[in-house]
Amino acid sequence: MLELQDVSKDWEARVLLRDVALCVAPGETVAILGPSGSGKSTLLKIVAGLESLDAGRVLFDGQNITNLAPERRRFALMFQDFALFPHLDVQDNVAFGLIEQGRRKADARAQARVMLERFGLQAFARARVTQLSGGEQQRVALARALITQPRVLLLDEPFSALDTELRQQLREEFRQRITEFNMAAVLVTHDEAEARAMGSSGYRVVQGSLQRVW
Repeated sequence: MLELQDVSKDWEARVLLRDVALCVAPGETVAILGPSGSGKSTLLKIVAGLESLDAGRVLFDGQNITNLAPERRRFALMFQDFALFPHLDVQDNVAFGLIEQGRRKADARAQARVMLERFGLQAFARARVTQLSGGEQQRVALARALITQPRVLLLDEPFSALDTELRQQLREEFRQRITEFNMAAVLVTHDEAEARAMGSSGYRVVQGSLQRVW
């Protein structure tokens, strides 16, 4: 269970977030809506440990992780630009997180091939990511995030660069994978259709506070 307790953050003398409280259970996706500059991406970075907070706490399974380094949280953060490594092939992109954790390269690559097969991407294992379509790249990014078995998946406008048909397809696929891997997930987006398609509950950032939408 991911839990935020009274999280507050000011930015350049402006209230960005104020007394934000939120709970996300394993296998659940909570969607957070808001326009650019509303603080929703900052909230995601606070959860990931990439941004400090001024007040409040971040907890996971009852443990206070507010001051825990990002790499020790075992959370995965996905951005809209996929953040894949163009100099690595698909297999090594997916294996990257395991290698960073100290796994032997051969073992990491073997596990990456298993993950690629689950995503129907095994034929692209030795391809450069630049040879893949936008949808294929996004699946590679998700496979790379999931291979490290993160406790929480954080999604920052993950489909905004894709066309409408592909966005709809990937929304459903991501929702199924989040349930399959039993992760808590937080999606931030400005697209209410996307939020409703993926989120079991939804909130809107209004003047720094979270207001429940459904």
